[in-house]
Amino acid sequence: MWAEVDLIDWAALRHNYGSAEDVPGLLRRCAGPDPEDAERAADDLLNHLFHQGGWICSAAPATLPFLLRLGATPDVPSRRTLLEIVSRLASEAVRVAEKWVDPCWPSAWERALPEVLVLLDAAEPEIRRAAADVIGSCRSPGELTLPALLRRWEAEDDPATRLDLVLALGRAVLQEPTGEHGPGVRTLLRGLLDAPEAQIRLAAVHAIAPADPALPALQLGLLLEAVRDPSVEAWQRTSAVETGVQGVHHWTAALLTGPSPSFTLGLLEDHPDVEQRIGGLARAGGLLAQWRSPTTALLPRLVARLEDPAAEVRFRAAELLACLGSAASAHADEVAALIGDTGARTTRKRETVAEAAVWALARMNDPRCVPGLIDAAAHPKSGFASNSAHYPSADWHYAVLPALHEVVGHLPDHSGLLLPMVCGRLDNATDDHVLSSYCQVLAGWGPAADGAVPQLLGLLENDQTWTSAAKALAGIGRAGNEALELLLARSAAGGANTELAAWAYWKVGGEPDPALEALGRTVAERDFPRPALQMLADLGTHAAHHADRLRAMTSDPEPWTRVEAAHALWAVTGDTESSVPALMTAIRGLAEGEWLPVMLPAVRYLTRIGRAARPAAELVRGVPAHDQRVRSSGGWRGFVQDESVRTAVRELLAACD
Repeated sequence: MWAEVDLIDWAALRHNYGSAEDVPGLLRRCAGPDPEDAERAADDLLNHLFHQGGWICSAAPATLPFLLRLGATPDVPSRRTLLEIVSRLASEAVRVAEKWVDPCWPSAWERALPEVLVLLDAAEPEIRRAAADVIGSCRSPGELTLPALLRRWEAEDDPATRLDLVLALGRAVLQEPTGEHGPGVRTLLRGLLDAPEAQIRLAAVHAIAPADPALPALQLGLLLEAVRDPSVEAWQRTSAVETGVQGVHHWTAALLTGPSPSFTLGLLEDHPDVEQRIGGLARAGGLLAQWRSPTTALLPRLVARLEDPAAEVRFRAAELLACLGSAASAHADEVAALIGDTGARTTRKRETVAEAAVWALARMNDPRCVPGLIDAAAHPKSGFASNSAHYPSADWHYAVLPALHEVVGHLPDHSGLLLPMVCGRLDNATDDHVLSSYCQVLAGWGPAADGAVPQLLGLLENDQTWTSAAKALAGIGRAGNEALELLLARSAAGGANTELAAWAYWKVGGEPDPALEALGRTVAERDFPRPALQMLADLGTHAAHHADRLRAMTSDPEPWTRVEAAHALWAVTGDTESSVPALMTAIRGLAEGEWLPVMLPAVRYLTRIGRAARPAAELVRGVPAHDQRVRSSGGWRGFVQDESVRTAVRELLAACD
């Protein structure tokens, strides 16, 4: 084998990290005597050849036969991972467009398939499972794969391997031509719906569903019985799924599309296994993250879990009620009962149930959250994050707490009680990001934060912190006019952020001239940053002489620039003929459920314009009634995005009707 490896011009081939000349060395290490080093080399090969997918590189077909030979060799310690590489490549070659598949791959796979089929008879069950997974992932016609899969099925006695074989048979029978065995396999799979083993029945539904999408809903009782049965742990030993309770819940829920809560309600029924109860809440979070209508049905089950004996369950229930916010406010008393609950998660931050309850009360705008937030600020090891975190939008839910400043920022109605705590955070901030975040909170609170002005004046005098303080003072407005002289001095000093100082000077009650002068220099530059456009809009008619430049920017290809320029144009001239169409281009996808962050300010700017924005209002009139959530983020942030855009659209409709 190694002589064949050395005959290949690896330097002429490419993988995800460039030249493939390192592949021979990695292959040799995979076969080496040190199991840990062999596994590290196999992981490196997986990363090199597959990484995050998207293409089949030129090194993949050249490496394929050696991956299979090593995978078939009993004393190779990394053989299971090597076969996983084969499975991922075979699957990706089916998934991506033909132009992204190296031309040598199809013939290489055709030569490799007989070797994969031989592995179905390996002595070790994990290798047989891996072979079944590879076969189920490939595009080879069923007439080539079904005979071997059926022979293995008739002989197989390992429970986990039988599950992988059912799934492989289901996939293989979809690959035409299926030959003489196709009808028999379809009949076999249908018969397995009545098998004595719960997980075989579940595997059969998964195997049949691609060809019969209506089946899972008809077999809801079967699915729930299987995923809640103790035997569900067998999937952790499979190659096709290899996951625990929560993973099987999620995998099976994907068979049932749409907002129906029936499957999730079944998962939320009481169960002696804490992992099952956690899994039920995880699935509830995934459903609620996508759809609004299940809220009414699921809410009582979430509230019931607030009294669960397991801290993780109580935490997740409270965190989901936080995500629902005002929709769950009728249950604020039950949530408030957990304020003293010190039960902690097993995560790195050890978030407590009490912290989740405080977050839930904050989302309900309930003042009982305030003492808990003040206490969290006093403890450096609080479960609330110190910095913002963002998670992708997905069909599952990230059960995490926001940063403390994000919680506080949602509570302008309680700013009087929270202001001392925020000022204390400013005093103790050793991180510029933390300081900036709390200054943003003060800016968002506006004039209600005027009690922080003395402290902000001190920060304004510091060359390291003055920009954050200036933004906070600008948000506070005329209540911060004690900063006039300091801001004017900053604006006259020249250098970076001159326009920020001049704009803040205007916002706290100064004259517009310094800001006009500073922003005039920015306008003359080729690149006109978004914050400068926002500042220009605040100057209103004082900046009318920039109208031509702003009007030209309403056609900018970059959406944020286009939106901010359109708003600024309207703010300084009242021009709606150019500004409204430009803002409408940013929100057209909203009517179809598309969501981009730039849409929210665009809707809010249209609301300020009023009746002249009626065409835009008509465009998005149906958005508040959409069942599917409008979001671009996962976790709690997706719920807030959905609420914010619906509220903004309702305000636009009110302004135009």
